[in-house]
Amino acid sequence: MSKKIAVITDSNSGITQAEAKNLGIKVIPMPFMIDGVEFLEDINLTQDEFYEKLMGDCTISTSQPGPETVLEFWDETLKEYDEIVHIPMSSGLSGSFQTARMLAEDYDGRVQPVNNQRISVTMRQSVIDAIKLASEGFDAAQIKEKLEEDKFNSSIYICLDTLEYLKKGGRLTPAAALLGSLLKIKPVLQIQGEKLDKFATCRTIAKAKTVMIDQARKDIVERFGGTETGEGVYISVAYTYNEENAVAFVKEIKETFPDATFSFMDKLSLSVSCHIGPGALAIAITKKSF
Repeated sequence: MSKKIAVITDSNSGITQAEAKNLGIKVIPMPFMIDGVEFLEDINLTQDEFYEKLMGDCTISTSQPGPETVLEFWDETLKEYDEIVHIPMSSGLSGSFQTARMLAEDYDGRVQPVNNQRISVTMRQSVIDAIKLASEGFDAAQIKEKLEEDKFNSSIYICLDTLEYLKKGGRLTPAAALLGSLLKIKPVLQIQGEKLDKFATCRTIAKAKTVMIDQARKDIVERFGGTETGEGVYISVAYTYNEENAVAFVKEIKETFPDATFSFMDKLSLSVSCHIGPGALAIAITKKSF
């Protein structure tokens, strides 16, 4: 008889509490300190409230769920399930995985934290994959192994509308931010594996979208073994506070990659949005592995 496997992730996946119920999983809300007060994503902090505070020049910092919160989720879940697959955000972007790995040592293998180094829409895909693997009879350790083997089979490219929030977060010097603003530079960042890196610099959003699509095509063919029309991959679009632009980008992507499986359009998780601000657009590509 196969084991009853639970999947737990955190709100960096972009999965809301309501969606989690529909999927039959649990989502740990990420904490944010805003002007010295703690808020929990999707509990007492909505996307709109977050952006209102972000654009209102509040001081915002990200954190990770406390050990007691994680343990409470695990202990409650193990009353109903045999094992847990725990999928936190990338170890290169947060200490959540290291904390989970340490805490799991006391659970005799019943809790398997996954370090597949993803965030936002690619992390969401990992959760969907874990649910699928559990339904096929894989145990938690096997699911962890498969997800970690697959960890570099995804890419995210993000076009920023403003450099202001990189400057505020200390990731860009004020002089560089000023120069970028004067030149109306639209940087394209990438998330592959452990960190957020600069990928390209463009003068317009239109050019940035072209750069992202061209690089997506290159990744699909050269890294993921797919076709130029997108066969063999999942593609998603993510955005920060500009749904109308995201809808138009989805249309463009579907026309460019008609054979890809378009997974979803989603808001970028707040922990990423905190550093890049409103108006960003992203394309995420994930190899179909399961």
